[in-house]
Amino acid sequence: MIRNTSTRTRAAGLLAAFSLLLTGCFITPGKFTSELAISEDESFSFTYEGEIFFLGLSSLAQMGAASDEFEPSDCYDDDTFETRECTEAELAEQRAEWDAGAEARETKAKEQAAQMAAVTGGIDPTDPEATAELAQLLLRHEGWDRVEDKGNGVFDVSYRVSGKLTHDFLFPVIEDVPTTNPFVQMIIRDDRIVRINAPGFAAQNGDNPMSAMMGGMGGLASLAGMAALGEGKDSDKALADIPELEGTFTILTQGDMEIRANNTDEGASETATGKMLSWEVSQRSTDVPTALIAVRGN
Repeated sequence: MIRNTSTRTRAAGLLAAFSLLLTGCFITPGKFTSELAISEDESFSFTYEGEIFFLGLSSLAQMGAASDEFEPSDCYDDDTFETRECTEAELAEQRAEWDAGAEARETKAKEQAAQMAAVTGGIDPTDPEATAELAQLLLRHEGWDRVEDKGNGVFDVSYRVSGKLTHDFLFPVIEDVPTTNPFVQMIIRDDRIVRINAPGFAAQNGDNPMSAMMGGMGGLASLAGMAALGEGKDSDKALADIPELEGTFTILTQGDMEIRANNTDEGASETATGKMLSWEVSQRSTDVPTALIAVRGN
């Protein structure tokens, strides 16, 4: 009896699971500090300092994709179901099946490369220059002051931007890259009301059992739970290199404003110029930081 439970098969299973998650958690925060300040003159400023993880550029995304080496499957005794050494005939049969699937594997690899490029602004993630290209892409955008490659899909960045409350705001927004998991959203409502959500700063939403599969660090946590699909030191390292979600998100109001709702633990605190809301974010965070603020400018 032959059972197809080789490392190659498990790695391929992990890659398939990754493909399902790719559109939901391609970009996630690591260790960070972020602040959003809103003034009664209807201006705002936003900063993000720290790590950003691009899953498509990590070794986890490449597991099982590049290997084209034949690895025999395990053979089992028909009576005891214990592993045994495969016979020459069984190995030859496995090799023939592997060779017969060469064209299908090549087609699949090309499809996966195209899918990866579609969510990396056209950058081929298998290209050795991919990280440098992405860094240059970010630095061409307004607000990205620093983008330093830390390796394996992790970048240390400094982002700061300011503007007026005349339009909605989203971070991050990257040219030609689908925005599927925003870190911070600021929605401008009528009557000078601002709604702020930070879905990227929650590991997963406990109220929604699908959230762990569809966004934020919860999606990456799901990958960690699939570690058994990719045994060995390569998969262990790939999972270990996913940065931990850890940081602080702060909202500052400047002037006479009303904080109508928020889900901080302590509520708003007074500052010299207004009020402050603060969230400590970690792998255990389940609630999306949220606030509703009425702006009362002139």
